[in-house]
Amino acid sequence: MAARLVDLERLRAALPESAEEYRRARPYPHTVIDDVLFPEAFAAAVSEFPAVDDPLWKGYLHVNETKYSNTEPESWGPNLKAVAQELCSDEFVAYLSELTGIAGLIPDWSMDGGGLHQTLRGGHLNIHTDFSTHHDHSNWARRVNILLYLNESWPEEWGGQLELWDKAITRCEGKVTPAGNRMLVFTTSDESFHGHPDGLQCPEGEARRSLALYYFTKEESTVRRATQYRARPGAGIRRYMIWADGVALDVYDRLKRRLGLSDETAQKVLERIHTLRDRTRRR
Repeated sequence: MAARLVDLERLRAALPESAEEYRRARPYPHTVIDDVLFPEAFAAAVSEFPAVDDPLWKGYLHVNETKYSNTEPESWGPNLKAVAQELCSDEFVAYLSELTGIAGLIPDWSMDGGGLHQTLRGGHLNIHTDFSTHHDHSNWARRVNILLYLNESWPEEWGGQLELWDKAITRCEGKVTPAGNRMLVFTTSDESFHGHPDGLQCPEGEARRSLALYYFTKEESTVRRATQYRARPGAGIRRYMIWADGVALDVYDRLKRRLGLSDETAQKVLERIHTLRDRTRRR
């Protein structure tokens, strides 16, 4: 296992400038930080990232996204798991609070919506804001997202740049290439619209890979909001499909919270629909 993981000393040294950049960023508070892990730690984590056909991948396969996740850290390799643990450590969370200006952040080792993510050729994630409260802790408000990209290399022509949109969805105000060892940090709110809605152009067998971790604060009262998807300008009739899919996902989110449903049930149904749709297209 790599002895050194996150280069926290370097991150803290740059904190005054990073915090100011974060606060001033548009369209919402965010920053992009390169070389987050020491080189040997990054190489070790990448080497342990599960293969594209690993059986523990669970598919989110519907109109608004075609993505796979692994939310079981106990199944990850020791270096990859250690990186996630360090990003949930008191020291890193304290750094994150200073960077974002948000006190009392709580890391989420249950990986509610987080964990390892991969998107394959043709995959996409429509523009959206994230769900607002933890599914198992109703008084936990989601406040900060971090995305650590774990691609060994990622040519620009493969696409997959994360687009950052203004709250009215009139213009894209920034793009983040998922380059290896790059971390995007942003404040989670009802205005933090982001996504990579165009199908990936990477070769078969390659994947857009990341570790997603979410941080919460305890609140006396919270407002439940499911993931909110939006169509980009010029989407035409597809905007109605995006809207209808979002309504269905909101209903599922309510049922999941009320009845304690497992994501596995929904994912199995979505995977079957996705497979049938692919077969229909090939005919």
